[in-house]
Amino acid sequence: MNHDEAEGIAIAALGFLAERPEHLGRFLAESGIGPETLRVAATDPGFLAGILDFLMNDESLLLEFTENRRLRPLMVAAAHHRLSGPHPE
Repeated sequence: MNHDEAEGIAIAALGFLAERPEHLGRFLAESGIGPETLRVAATDPGFLAGILDFLMNDESLLLEFTENRRLRPLMVAAAHHRLSGPHPE
């Protein structure tokens, strides 16, 4: 998986959370990010990895996201791995 594909999955996950205010609120509270800085934070690969980490720590939410986006859960893990550190293309 390349960096752009990983970012695409993470951005889709952010959109998925945005459609579920209770989960987005929990994510923001856990991450310490305020709604006013969400747009800027979304450009940071570390933040995007954090979104995927949040999903992976809630199996039912992860499965709902992957079913909704027609992804395998392993694709979320691969995207997280790509975004969570310096990995060559």
